This record gives sequence, structure tokens and C-alpha cells, in this order.
Amino acid sequence: MSKISILKKIFVTSAITATMITGASAAKKETKYVIATASTGGTYYPVGVGIATIASLKLAKKHKTTFSAITSAGSGENVDMLQKGEVNFAILQGLFGSMAWQGKAKYEGAPKENLRSISMLWQNVEQFTIKNDYAKTGNIMDLKNLYGERFAIGGRSSGSRVSAETIMSSLDIDFNKMNVQYLGYTPSSTALQDGKVQGMNTPSGPPTSAVTNAFASIGNDKIKVLDFDEKNLKAINNNYPVWTPFNIKAGTYPGQTKDINTIAQPNLLVVTKDTPEETVYLLTKTIYENLPFLNTVHKATKAMSLDKAIAGLPMPLHPGAAKFYKEKGITIPSSLIAK
Repeated sequence: MSKISILKKIFVTSAITATMITGASAAKKETKYVIATASTGGTYYPVGVGIATIASLKLAKKHKTTFSAITSAGSGENVDMLQKGEVNFAILQGLFGSMAWQGKAKYEGAPKENLRSISMLWQNVEQFTIKNDYAKTGNIMDLKNLYGERFAIGGRSSGSRVSAETIMSSLDIDFNKMNVQYLGYTPSSTALQDGKVQGMNTPSGPPTSAVTNAFASIGNDKIKVLDFDEKNLKAINNNYPVWTPFNIKAGTYPGQTKDINTIAQPNLLVVTKDTPEETVYLLTKTIYENLPFLNTVHKATKAMSLDKAIAGLPMPLHPGAAKFYKEKGITIPSSLIAK
């Protein structure tokens, strides 16, 4: 099903939901919540609309609670809108969530202590692909071999760039010594295939088309997606503890004969701490009881499951979400229990 068809389906469902809600609850006062996402061209928006749609369908009649999703500029603006009370829920990149919670980087000295996690949604898998001539060991530290060479780090204002710079800084890899190119995924892949860059950064859910195209064009014997080891992961998480190990199975990309041992950070659903516990409990429960519906909205949600729900979360769980996970037998670490 095409993205346009999926969005049409969501919009039609939303319209039906609104009609049902109006007819069933016209005489009752409803509580309405807003979920901030990102631009319509990415993954955040359709997933956010999907969550809002299914939650409204399931909770409007009995609990008089409805949800809607709005577009935004992404994680940075979402944090700002949560702080201002303009939205109640938001989807964030794990790294931005960690920066906001800890009061680091752009939030230096101003930690957003009112934020709470609900769930990991899907993962951005780190995929640093470089020419084999520079992949002396196959480990991420081989990026140092690109000093003086052209490297596509991501769009100038992208989260991909921020995460790459954070990872490299944590490993004492000086990206300023590279000839950095600010390119999106497709242009990065094209540049790698044309020999205009010697490596690229494309964090995404594999298989990633930019990486697939590079493998198909250049060949598995000419390029390498770099591995991360436990020491690398520990150094990165000392600054922002949002990454977890991720294994890209052999055969994911054309000619790929060995597993790739990389890392991933979560995209997560967050809420403010003053949102009622019952509301967050019901939303979390609805999401996990209706994953098949969300899977029809966007393929990224196929990575969602209860056993991954709290992986890599950068801030404590909202008590409502924690209540649901405890009911499902999930052990919650002390770091995720709100004080």
C-alpha cells in the first residue's frame, strides 16, 4: 500500500472517528489531547496520526477522551511545545530526549524535568558506510581514516547530523578533520557510488534504501557498514545513555554475507508528568493492544513490541505507562522509575 493510500486511510478513519464521537458523546464533555509529530513527509506524522486515531476510536465513548496529531518541525520544536503546554504528547528522537532531560547541549543548564517517557516506538539504526580502503578493522574507529576525506554526515539541520557528531565526539573522532558534506540520504548514496565521498551516515531502520543502493551499485567487497563493540557503546552512552546493540542480519543488503553489529537509538513517545495517570495508562494499553492497526499505518511500527518497549528510554516512565508494563510482567529498572 502506498504512503498516499495509507494517509488517505488514516484521514478517512479519523473523519469516521470524529463522526462517531460527535454522535455518541455530544452531550458529554470530552478531554482532548494533542500529539506533536514532525513534517508530513517523514515517519513521525503518520505514526502519530495512527496513534491518535486508534486511541480516539477506543477511548472516546467509554472514557470521553480523544486525541489528535499535529505537524511540527520535529524533536526540537516538540520539546518547546511540551514545555509551553501547547501539546500534551510528542514523538522525540532519543538523543534529543536525553539532551532535554539532562540539560545538555542546546538545553544546557535548563533540564526539562517535567518530561516522562511512555514507550520506545521504533529504532534509528546507526549505519556508517565507508569504502573498504578505509575500513582497516571494520570498527567505527575506522572513521579516523577519513581525516582529510569527504564524508556525508547528513543534512545540515538534521537529527542524523546531530547523532553522528555526538557519536564521534564521544569516541574522540574529530569530524572537523573530515571534509564534511551536508547531504541527505539519497544524495549521500549517489555521492558514495560516484566516488565523490568516501563514506556516509544514514541512521534508519534497515534495510535502508540509500545503503541498499550503494551495496547494489558498488558491491559488498568495496564498502563496509562499520561495527560497534561494547567499549564503543559504553563510551557513547556515558554521555547520552540512549543507544542499545543492534544486529543487522546477513542478507539484509545485496551481497552482505556477515551480520553487522551496530547500535540503535529509540524514537519515543513522551508526555508531561502532570498528565493524568489513567490517561497515560489507557493510551499505552491501547497502543499495545492494537499494534496490527499501527502496522498498517507505517512499516516502522512493525519493530514495536512489549519486550522492546522500554529499551533505551532516556527519562523516567510516566506512572501510567509503568503501571501497564508492570501488569504485563515487565521489570522496570530503577533509572526509569519517576521520583
